Amino acid sequence: MELAFVITAFTALFVVIDPIGLAPLFVALTQGESAARRRRIALRACAVAFGLLTLFGLFGESLLAGIGISMPAFRIAGGILLFLTALDMLFERRTKRRQGQAQDDDPESDPSVFPLAMPLTAGPGALATMVLLAGAPGTTWESILAVHLMMLAVLIIAFFLFLSAGLLERVLGNTGIMVVTRLMGMLLAALSVQFVLDGLVQTGLLPFQG
Repeated sequence: MELAFVITAFTALFVVIDPIGLAPLFVALTQGESAARRRRIALRACAVAFGLLTLFGLFGESLLAGIGISMPAFRIAGGILLFLTALDMLFERRTKRRQGQAQDDDPESDPSVFPLAMPLTAGPGALATMVLLAGAPGTTWESILAVHLMMLAVLIIAFFLFLSAGLLERVLGNTGIMVVTRLMGMLLAALSVQFVLDGLVQTGLLPFQG
């Protein structure tokens, strides 16, 4: 196993998961939560993402093929779901729901599994990257282990950036958080549309546009 492969795997996963870009999203999605609850959400999101990425790294292609789902279809579905979350952020529906709910691990106000774990952290791009890195021809078990260790390293970085959400929130204040939430909602909406477009291109329904 070459050092270049390890560096390539870390770089590819870091870019596609983008823990730095996820930090402000975490702030927007967990606005008003206590520090303890944020830690639970961050830990659960990273743990679920690790499980999904590991599953796809080991059995991704055969798993999707076995249930008749293509990666383009997976990408389109993720984009549609992400767009619904973006609408919630743009129109403050999440905030309004929280105002009428208790904050003690209410599953309806818990963004850890959706959208943080999937499709934001373990999104179609990250899942596809794991499949490609771990399933390349001639890949050894040492290389597969290295890919999963690099993925774990990226998730650990994301977890510690999530823990800085409280500091970011204090720096931004209520007005800043409102602006960030709207901005992240717009970016999420654009990202969700890109997911759908990429999926349509992969199916051949749309021509490729670089």
